[in-house]
Amino acid sequence: MNKTIRIGTRDSELALWQAKTVQKKLEHFGYKTELVPVKSTGDLVLDKPLYEMGITGIFTKTLDVAMLNGTVDIAVHSMKDVPTALPKGIVQTAVLERASSTDIVVTKKAFNPKNPCTIATGSLRRKAQWLNRYPNHTVVDLRGNVNTRLQKLQDNNWHGAIFAKAGLKRIQVLPESYESLDWMIPAPAQGAMVVVALEKDTFTIEATSKLNNPQADICTHIERKFLQKLEGGCTAPIGALATCINNTIQFKGALFSLDGQTKLEIAKQCPIDDYETLGIKCAEEMLNNGGKELMQAIKSEMEK
Repeated sequence: MNKTIRIGTRDSELALWQAKTVQKKLEHFGYKTELVPVKSTGDLVLDKPLYEMGITGIFTKTLDVAMLNGTVDIAVHSMKDVPTALPKGIVQTAVLERASSTDIVVTKKAFNPKNPCTIATGSLRRKAQWLNRYPNHTVVDLRGNVNTRLQKLQDNNWHGAIFAKAGLKRIQVLPESYESLDWMIPAPAQGAMVVVALEKDTFTIEATSKLNNPQADICTHIERKFLQKLEGGCTAPIGALATCINNTIQFKGALFSLDGQTKLEIAKQCPIDDYETLGIKCAEEMLNNGGKELMQAIKSEMEK
């Protein structure tokens, strides 16, 4: 255990919390670690041949490029931000025990959703599901890290803003005035943290694999396979949630039009031993029952 495992992290409060959580767990197993701040993508030279797999998430790209450049040994991500295809040379080594996957709406004061309201979110999935349920509401765009978005809610005349409960809880900024959206299907792998390392780094892979939670690993695998099969390279309002009850996996997935008016749903269950293909089979069934046409419509609309 002579090697010091360098943990890449961005400087946002949530990113630091995640990196420090993994650091504590690795040190518990006797490994030496070091947190390495990684500058934003704009400060890095992105060498195209080095980064052959297209990565959509800027949060993952910054850390993954640092790993491929040899600056850090591992990266810790909110798993829902990680594209379903990892860059060549990088592998998933652990999914930590999953926190709540629930979406919540944070409010400034009580409001009646039967009346016209303005809700903020930067997520296509949340926007589509909210409009599906409340077509008379207005949904406005909301960007930035957790603290920035909470401040924007206070600064604007909105009725509420939608967040992942896990993110707010982890950095202890979960306010009292919120409502759990139990009807909203979360993003695939929401509430889960994933560790990635270089494929050739056997020492680090062996060390970080000790942090893997088998149940979280299985459930997020199903959700991400569902997403991967449906998406086909196009970002769309897709929700997916797999839960393990005794030795049975229960899965529900949904695909929405961008305006929320069209909704396709699927629900299946299978023995835990058969989990490997569940997500793909559910996606194929959805694609064959209107999903293909809906995905094409979404793609066309986003290209306008």
